[in-house]
Amino acid sequence: MSSRIPRQSAESGLTPPDNDAGLGAELSAVVAGARRRALRDGDRQIDTAHLLHSLLESDAEVRGLFDEEGRLARLLGYLVQRSIGYGLRWQGTVEDSGAVAVAADPGWSPAAAGAMERARRDADVRGGGPARGLDLFAQLVADPRSRAVEVLAHAGVGVPGAPGRARAESSR
Repeated sequence: MSSRIPRQSAESGLTPPDNDAGLGAELSAVVAGARRRALRDGDRQIDTAHLLHSLLESDAEVRGLFDEEGRLARLLGYLVQRSIGYGLRWQGTVEDSGAVAVAADPGWSPAAAGAMERARRDADVRGGGPARGLDLFAQLVADPRSRAVEVLAHAGVGVPGAPGRARAESSR
């Protein structure tokens, strides 16, 4: 069966990793969005901030975690600023928070690859099936030194309680 996600060439610097194998349609769309965002931003790797931005755009359950007091609007506004210039300070660097030991996967930062793998494990523990957006979100914010957490903090949203809430939501 062929994938609906367009594959990037090696010339783009974002070779398609095995990380998107076995994903459900929702998370495949998130990965495709993160890949497009990374390419558009001139980044060599998909990082946790790209995944966070794509999750917020395409996953209603993840957006629902930020639905109080204008938090979602603040966060999306910050992410738009990042995509039009703020992220330049990260361009050309590899996101590696050091929190997890993950073999470098072409096209993915070590932190993003680790979050994706842990999200798959969470889905397996839940009873199988593909990882969902909430599984991935919980893993993105579980690493306090990830770019996703940095984005949340700079947007004034923060993550207190978010990993536990996301895990509780995803286990339903």
